[in-house]
Amino acid sequence: MPRHIGHAYQALVAAPGFCIGVRCDDYEIHALDYLEPCAEVLPKNALATEAVRQLRAYLADPGFSFALPLRPSGTAFQRRVWEQIATIPTHQTRTYGEVAKALHNAPRAVGQACGANPFPLVVPCHRVIATGGGLGGFARHGGGFMLDVKRWLLAHEAC
Repeated sequence: MPRHIGHAYQALVAAPGFCIGVRCDDYEIHALDYLEPCAEVLPKNALATEAVRQLRAYLADPGFSFALPLRPSGTAFQRRVWEQIATIPTHQTRTYGEVAKALHNAPRAVGQACGANPFPLVVPCHRVIATGGGLGGFARHGGGFMLDVKRWLLAHEAC
């Protein structure tokens, strides 16, 4: 891992095949980022410590429910999409079309909002898949590492 990556995060949590970077201040989570496998970085503040605890709890038990203070972000439409996605139960998926229909919008717009989600896992955009069971994209990527993360998350949750 390049030295500068560890400095961009208040903690790094190792997961199978990837890392999760925690960006926060003392009061709110600013973002959670999926990163290539890397060494863990110990939490730098109390909120990062709590985020690491909850991320590890999810990695041990996919039914774990997150309770982290998230910094308000995104457009009004993105927030509506993220609220809808947050209601998808563990072990279940929805298609981009199903989410779009519930919001009276287009699947492509839902996909773009999913890609802009700053809080993956807490707002489980990995549970949104393409019609017909295909993965679709993930975090604005159509292949490679990010789709491997999505595959692992769906398998972890036995979706």
